Amino acid sequence: MPRNAVVLLSGGLDSTTVLAIAKREGFEINAMTFRYGQRHQIEIESAQRIAAQARVAQHVIVDIDLRMFGGSALTANLDVPKGRDVSEMGKGVPITYVPARNTVFLSFALAWAETLKSEDIFIGVNALDYSGYPDCRPEYIEAYQRMANLATREGVEGRQNLRIRTPLIDLSKADIIRRGLSLDVDYGMTSTCYDPSADGRACRECDACQLRIKGFAANGMEDPAQ
Repeated sequence: MPRNAVVLLSGGLDSTTVLAIAKREGFEINAMTFRYGQRHQIEIESAQRIAAQARVAQHVIVDIDLRMFGGSALTANLDVPKGRDVSEMGKGVPITYVPARNTVFLSFALAWAETLKSEDIFIGVNALDYSGYPDCRPEYIEAYQRMANLATREGVEGRQNLRIRTPLIDLSKADIIRRGLSLDVDYGMTSTCYDPSADGRACRECDACQLRIKGFAANGMEDPAQ
């Protein structure tokens, strides 16, 4: 009988690669996407297409509104940084950081995993090409996993030993793309841009676009989605 896994699926490059990895490992995929007030909502449509193509067992879109807190260029009327080089991206936490986003997302995933009797939550965080986000670091994931196993009835009663699975945590963007290509990931379906046009075209200048373009170039190819 297939094991259930919850996969956080944004519709971007990393989460789509993670979904493919979880599927290759034999998990039955329960994908979770968030409509949280992000300016780049085109990614939700990408997530729907990706989930359908992957024939996941379930795909839920969770509606929350992080715009009420502000503090991020992804949820408020703030300029998305453009044209930064990679060295700049690694300095400090950028304005595209959404306060506590991964903690919020993982909490929803934890609740679903408990009801599914699943011990595996997959998330596409990365500690190399991650633009300085504090909730993408290994120490954060380790701390959350410890907390998660203290937070649920299934955990404290010994029926669940939850693992936060981060197969991309120590890979470069080029390595992630290479891994995905080996799993036949169709990156043309994904959306990564922080500030796309009204018709969904990528800006090619934000941090996410630049890291993505460089990753494909390192694999000797152009980004199929741009």
